Amino acid sequence: MTENSSNSSSRRIKMGMIGGGPGSFIGEVHRIAARLDNQIELVCGAFSRDPEKSIQTGRDLYLDPVRVYDDFEQMIEAEKKLPADARMDFVTIVTPNHMHYPPAAAALQAGFHVMSDKPATLNLEEAKLLRDLVKDSGLLYGLTHTYLGYPMVKQARAMVRDGKLGKIRKILVEYPQGWLSNFEEGSGENKQAEWRTDPARSGISGAMGDIGTHAHNLAEYISCSRMTHVCADINIYVPGRRLDDDGSVLFKMDNGASGTLTASQVCAGEENALKIKIYGEKGGLEWHQMMPFNLIYKPHGAAMQTLTAGLDKNNLSAEAYAACRLPSGHPEGYLEAFANLYTGFAEAIRAQGGKYRGHGLIGIEEGVRGMAFVEAVIKSSSSAEKWIEIEA
Repeated sequence: MTENSSNSSSRRIKMGMIGGGPGSFIGEVHRIAARLDNQIELVCGAFSRDPEKSIQTGRDLYLDPVRVYDDFEQMIEAEKKLPADARMDFVTIVTPNHMHYPPAAAALQAGFHVMSDKPATLNLEEAKLLRDLVKDSGLLYGLTHTYLGYPMVKQARAMVRDGKLGKIRKILVEYPQGWLSNFEEGSGENKQAEWRTDPARSGISGAMGDIGTHAHNLAEYISCSRMTHVCADINIYVPGRRLDDDGSVLFKMDNGASGTLTASQVCAGEENALKIKIYGEKGGLEWHQMMPFNLIYKPHGAAMQTLTAGLDKNNLSAEAYAACRLPSGHPEGYLEAFANLYTGFAEAIRAQGGKYRGHGLIGIEEGVRGMAFVEAVIKSSSSAEKWIEIEA
């Protein structure tokens, strides 16, 4: 553990950032989320491979120039030498996928907690190595599967866990986007498209690795079970693209349920239309990411109900209620969900027990399962076998 963790209860948690420089969409989202509840302060960063861009980002964020670094190695080494009450408590990693493992491993070995954008690593082999490092270090590792921060996702999980739906039978989850319907990576103007479709930086999968993992994670989280087998069909629709931009998966869960998962970035006209339907013996639930403050409950033989997030509702689980900030009718969205993950991580550092507000840390185990899911899907799509077991 870092030496300054013992006195963290009387101050904000100090964060360092790797990545998130000019052209980064997700870097600023992480910074907003981290500061929303006033529990975390950004104190240092290595924001770009280009030192000048890193310096400029630090200047824009009003950081001490001395604590704006050229690369993550320099940052971790310098921060480790600072007094316990000044150094960062944890590092957050917001780089392309191929640069998730190296700084995470270096930070853990230096005694710092780690928060990382998903996926955890470039591939399953790295994910397993990282899991060992987390276990050996005794430090905290968090993974920003953003959608698990929504109150009504937590409510759905609680209702499944408490038996409101009975034994789960069917899960239907989909994540359609349309932003890669054209060859955006060839324009020279879309940094996100360039790296997300590059096997060297993104990994063995495009759409399935980028958003299919969100659908996989959501299905496991709400159903309180794990995916065990997949039968997949993966496609590349845009000529010249090197990684999948579309896919469909049949899957089986360890609780006996079955389901379908689709993820596509070529559904022209769609934005971020992640949605899930889950059915048990007693009824079903339905949640849409683009209307995140509502959860539709369909009890068998009774009228459909719409549950709403908000601090004035008594019918929410403790986990869902704790994730709300405003009365019903004041929509909370993506940034607030993201902030719930960061606030929970700060609380976990203070407690040194790995707990969010009423629920466990989303971390390396989810990261390993996400990478195992991607590898199984890609293997299934090119195999003559009907079912492929997920290794993790």
